[in-house]
Amino acid sequence: MTYQIESVGHDACPEVIELIHRVFDEYGFIWDPEDEFWDLLSEEHAFPYRSPIGAFWVMRDKSDAVVGSIAANRIDGPTVELHRLYLDAHLRGQGLGRRLFETAVAWAREHGAGRIELWSDTRFEDAHRLYERLGYVKSDTRKLNDVNQTVEFKYERDLSDST
Repeated sequence: MTYQIESVGHDACPEVIELIHRVFDEYGFIWDPEDEFWDLLSEEHAFPYRSPIGAFWVMRDKSDAVVGSIAANRIDGPTVELHRLYLDAHLRGQGLGRRLFETAVAWAREHGAGRIELWSDTRFEDAHRLYERLGYVKSDTRKLNDVNQTVEFKYERDLSDST
């Protein structure tokens, strides 16, 4: 099956929220979008992934359904943070998450970023294996005060190397 990655704007947020809902169900997380997804529920003018400070992509299947997502935004001069990497469970392990990730990293490089960082729920072990295969280093841990009592790992990487 062919999967297409496309750059999207604020108008794609409802479809991305549906994707994330499927992933939350898979992991047995409590569903509270107002607490968890302020960025996706924001007004369009406050959307943190709009050009030129950020970007947002979805992956669509042949029926045009959103099956994956990733977002990026600049958090300081040389640093871009990645957000919202989600992929439907039945598609993991096929290189599709890597394609999404590489799309965002390419955008970061094109926009002069020297460093990438991201935070990932400790329960997303498949994603952690991907990050580590791509040369990202786990560097910190934080606990969020959300309904799921989320604990996250921070991953980061200097983009000056060519990998």
